[in-house]
Amino acid sequence: MGNADFVYPSTSDHQQQCTHRVAIPPAQPFFTSLKNSLKETFFPDDPLRQFKNKTPSKKFILGLQYLFPILEWAPRYSLQFLKSDLISGITIASLAIPQGISYAKLANLPPILGLYSSFIPPLVYAMMGSSRDLAVGTVAVASLLTASMLGKEVNAAEHPTLYLHLAFTATFFAGLLQASLGLLRLGFIVDFLSHATIVGFMAGAATVVILQQLKGILGLDHFTKSTDIISVLHSVFSQTHEWSWESGVLGVGFLFFLLVTRYFSKRRPKFFWISAMAPLTSVILGSLLVYLTHAEKHGVQIIGNLKKGLNPLSFGDLVFTTPYMTTALKTGMVTGIIALAEGIAVGRSFAMFKHYNIDGNKEMIAIGSMNIVGSCFSCYLTTGPFSRSAVNFNAGCKTAMSNVIMAVAVMFTLLFLTPLFHYTPLVVLSAIIISAMLGLVDYDAAIHLWNVDKFDFLVCISAYIGVIFASVEVGLVIAVAISVLRLLLFVARPRTFILGNLPNSTIYRNVEQYPNANNVHGVLILEIDAPIYFANSSYLRERITRWIDEEEDKLKSTGKTSLQYVILDMTAVGNIDTSGISMLEEVKKTTDRREIKLVLANPGAEVMKKLNKSKFLENIGQEWVYLTVGEAVNACNYKLHTCKPAESQPWNNV
Repeated sequence: MGNADFVYPSTSDHQQQCTHRVAIPPAQPFFTSLKNSLKETFFPDDPLRQFKNKTPSKKFILGLQYLFPILEWAPRYSLQFLKSDLISGITIASLAIPQGISYAKLANLPPILGLYSSFIPPLVYAMMGSSRDLAVGTVAVASLLTASMLGKEVNAAEHPTLYLHLAFTATFFAGLLQASLGLLRLGFIVDFLSHATIVGFMAGAATVVILQQLKGILGLDHFTKSTDIISVLHSVFSQTHEWSWESGVLGVGFLFFLLVTRYFSKRRPKFFWISAMAPLTSVILGSLLVYLTHAEKHGVQIIGNLKKGLNPLSFGDLVFTTPYMTTALKTGMVTGIIALAEGIAVGRSFAMFKHYNIDGNKEMIAIGSMNIVGSCFSCYLTTGPFSRSAVNFNAGCKTAMSNVIMAVAVMFTLLFLTPLFHYTPLVVLSAIIISAMLGLVDYDAAIHLWNVDKFDFLVCISAYIGVIFASVEVGLVIAVAISVLRLLLFVARPRTFILGNLPNSTIYRNVEQYPNANNVHGVLILEIDAPIYFANSSYLRERITRWIDEEEDKLKSTGKTSLQYVILDMTAVGNIDTSGISMLEEVKKTTDRREIKLVLANPGAEVMKKLNKSKFLENIGQEWVYLTVGEAVNACNYKLHTCKPAESQPWNNV
């Protein structure tokens, strides 16, 4: 902290600088203020601005285009766009088919549901979604959560029909929640899943999914229903006598092939289609190998018969009776939030690359609608997985038509090609899942969190440990709880700083950040770096009192001028409640007892309005409220050099 003497302005300079007062904003009617607050909370993007000054017919058309963006871009669709979307759609279909079958098995559902879920939901999203790059389909994490949460109540092997119906019901509730959040403009709730939370949770879920695939790789018939790492490893190593070396060799071989193709495509982005086609190539090669060698008779498990035909209706299968509806509701809420967070994050990421914006609330409605419709057509939970969307993006998609083309390719598969998957070995599906999951373990992001913010890294690693050592649900709860705790700490323990004067300027900054900033003798300048609420008012009162005690002790030890003024820089205080006002009144009483004058600098409009209504401005004297810290310091120094400290009175000409 600098020790240079502060240069005091002359009286004329002071009078010239202090010609402006801090204004009290005009009073607004309660309902007008409430309306403005609600608008800022729920409509920060002002989605209705496009309807202003439009005719009723134009408003109707704009409303339809808002709900169904396809009506906006379809009339401008060109043959050039179709060529790009055709390539993208066929490419992601080649990935969607094997992944869909694999993830359905992961959810303990019939493999054909993975194909059903890649047919109807993409068509709905193509009509209602605002992202050009999102490729819709099932995801591993939601599949794992479905198996974990439903499996606790219903055994999929013993009661397959009930389990299937609960999966449809959970999807329905997930879609209902997602669409409701969008319609009610409550998308900010998803923001409680911070980036650090998602990184740790996804890495933990990926680790659990990879461990679960050891069942398929080793050809085990019996496996633990638990997802924690201890139970899984115990299940694996307690059955060493049942390991199938044929399955192991096949699994390792195909996993090596998938990883090599992914590495090659990553190094040579122009050849993205090689890694995109690798899963389908693995399925074809694996099926041929089993068919030609009759490996199914030597311990290699296969998919078996897949039902031919399009999605059957399932609306009548939804379960709305106790006790199972509660399980479906809980599963739907958890999986729905996770799927929503992933889908919106992926959509925003690719929109940023292509320099366009997507409406988060509109995306929630689209994702929710496709899950509601999908649950009525034998589909389980879908969203926009990163791997499939990345392939769609790299393939050069132009619009959501790529989802339609993928759906048509899946429809063709359902109608004519499902018998070809009869001999597909389960070990190949396990290899496909492991390969996809390795991409979800983001080491670079974790290292970045460690380097930038240790607390964020703690949130990340807590989510990861919770998932792999307890369960996916426990890991999620731990991560969200720590994130919310941090948010509460930000609110309850705001930062306060001592400000000093930068040499040869009227600028005042944090003395820790700027060591050359000079103290102003007899004046303590404090910055409060957050709104003042009931949650932090007691802390701020104690912290301000401690700053004053420390400053007085320091001045006494150096024998310099005693402390005469405390200036609170209120620039960052966006709002204040009645508890905060009471805190300021208590601080004012404390400073008065010590014969110290309390001064406020730059309180905002909302703060001034409440200070005025509470009569605090009358208590402190509005002449001790200044526009800037510089003006406040000038006024204090003027009084210090024109009056004796004990006789200081307010300077009424300010």
